[in-house]
Amino acid sequence: QDLSLPNGTPVDTSSPASSSSLLNRLQLDDDLDGETRDLFVTVDDPKKHVCTMETYITYRVTTKTTRAEFDLPEYSVRRRYQDFDWLRNKLEESQPTHLIPPLPEKFVVKGVVDRFSEEFVETRRKALDKFLKRITDHPVLSFNEHFNVFLTAKDLNTYKKQGMALLSKMGESVKYVTGGYKLRSRPLEFAAIGEYLDTFSLKLGTIDRIAQRIIKEQLEYLVELREYGPVYSTWGGLEVELAEPLEGVSACIGNCCTALEELSEDMTEDFLPVLREYILYSDSMKNVLKKRDQVQAEYEAKLEAVALKKEDRPKVPTDVEKCQDRVECFNADLKADMERWQNNKRQDFRQLLMGMADKNIQYYEKCLTAWESIIPLLQDKPETK
Repeated sequence: QDLSLPNGTPVDTSSPASSSSLLNRLQLDDDLDGETRDLFVTVDDPKKHVCTMETYITYRVTTKTTRAEFDLPEYSVRRRYQDFDWLRNKLEESQPTHLIPPLPEKFVVKGVVDRFSEEFVETRRKALDKFLKRITDHPVLSFNEHFNVFLTAKDLNTYKKQGMALLSKMGESVKYVTGGYKLRSRPLEFAAIGEYLDTFSLKLGTIDRIAQRIIKEQLEYLVELREYGPVYSTWGGLEVELAEPLEGVSACIGNCCTALEELSEDMTEDFLPVLREYILYSDSMKNVLKKRDQVQAEYEAKLEAVALKKEDRPKVPTDVEKCQDRVECFNADLKADMERWQNNKRQDFRQLLMGMADKNIQYYEKCLTAWESIIPLLQDKPETK
């Protein structure tokens, strides 16, 4: 059974991993304008730390909230990448039925060599900010105790050493599924989700590779343009009568260089990161789907074991009922998160594609304006002879 509203929002589950009230779920689902939101988190102010053993970057995480779970209305702490990684691992352990937003890759950001460069740090800051906002907007993950600690603890290392031992019963049950159970077949709706995710990640991967190739070719073209423009200036020094139009062509090519450089930067800093985030997002969803399959396989195995015992029992054993509850919880949470993810994806890609169209229009308009500006120079020259 799938306990959910028509829009996919779960109405009730028996798992502590989903211990969020329906009111909270619906309130945050309807919170499109931010009027009812009660938790705001931002990541900014990156700082470089040089120590004897290592060099690393920390980011300021600022939280403003009216929730009763927080002792203060505002917090400001500094976190490094491995702290964000710790948070994500804890969320995966304690909320196994939910889709956990992805983090950017730890070291490899294609096209960037120096991980302490201003461009790399800013790209990562944006990604980490989006990661926390995804969690903040989630009706279950935002109430997770590990998330609370991450946002408020001055010394997070103390909690890391303690381990906190906050795994839910659901988390423990999924964690210790050894994979000895084999699922006969996924329900059709979850099989469709799996096929969609495979196709989606494949298409995005192809777009990502082609986009990177285009950026590489643009940068190579930019190098040629930068060498091309000054040649006209040099030529103008030798041709007095042609000096003005030749200087105009040189300036025109320089303006085109600036426009192309801006376009390439926009693709590198705004377009590619969104593609990579959603490739990682689809991998995260696949992992949740596999966990759901494991729990269903365990439930099927327990049912078979009960049937083989051939004992007359008035009801199904408690452990089988609990396993069925876990399957239902997975189904409800996964479908709700899938719908939320699809909504976010539609909004993100609408903005992404509109932004890409706008940037390309601006690029070609700047090039057109640059070339049109030298036409009068070329037209007037014969008349002055």
